[in-house]
Amino acid sequence: MGDAGTTEGKGATKAARAAGSAGTTASGRPRRRQARGEARIAQLLKAAASVFCATGYTAASTNAIAREAGVSPGTLYQFFPNKEAIAVELGDQLLRRWRETYGAAFLPDNLALPLDRMLDATLDPLITFNCENPAFTVLMHGSEIPGVIIREHDTLHTTMLSRVEAILGGYLPDTPPAEITRIATMIFILFKAGLDVIMAHEGEEREAYIKELKTVLLRYLEPLVGDRAPSAAPATAPPNGR
Repeated sequence: MGDAGTTEGKGATKAARAAGSAGTTASGRPRRRQARGEARIAQLLKAAASVFCATGYTAASTNAIAREAGVSPGTLYQFFPNKEAIAVELGDQLLRRWRETYGAAFLPDNLALPLDRMLDATLDPLITFNCENPAFTVLMHGSEIPGVIIREHDTLHTTMLSRVEAILGGYLPDTPPAEITRIATMIFILFKAGLDVIMAHEGEEREAYIKELKTVLLRYLEPLVGDRAPSAAPATAPPNGR
């Protein structure tokens, strides 16, 4: 971990003191603070997102995050006792915004559109969110990521899969549930694979791969759905996905 060994080695005692003085909760998450403290937390989380994207979560250290934020390690420890607490707080924020994003993408008005326009309306905000928040991908995958983040992500994934199944059921009311689940799972796999390629490119190349992903999904779904509209507008899931 590079310089993490020195600072984080001392961090056990220092973190305990910091937790008391900074008002962290038992889970390591900082309590809400006044505007100045909130601004510092936002600064540290932004720096953490940059470091996690540059080095990955495992190789990141609190020293590197402090440097990226332009503060001392001691200042960082006033707000977070360790790297895991930073990741959990950042993961919470990103998951909350992701729930809001997909809740807005799957609005009934979007689902009533023709298939090609429906794909635009639902995929564009999801792709934009991931491209603007690359730390989301870093924190949602990997064996060393704090378990609480993985569990919350898995719960959200299950909720989204159920949502896609409900939408497909509206288009294909006579299709057996097991087949609906297979189709929904394939959509997820295709989207994830396409998103990985999209995020690996920028500019015109990124736009070209976005178009390719939509083409793949359209050609997969068009023979199944045809010109049919959903038999009933699926109930809108709440923005928090629960």
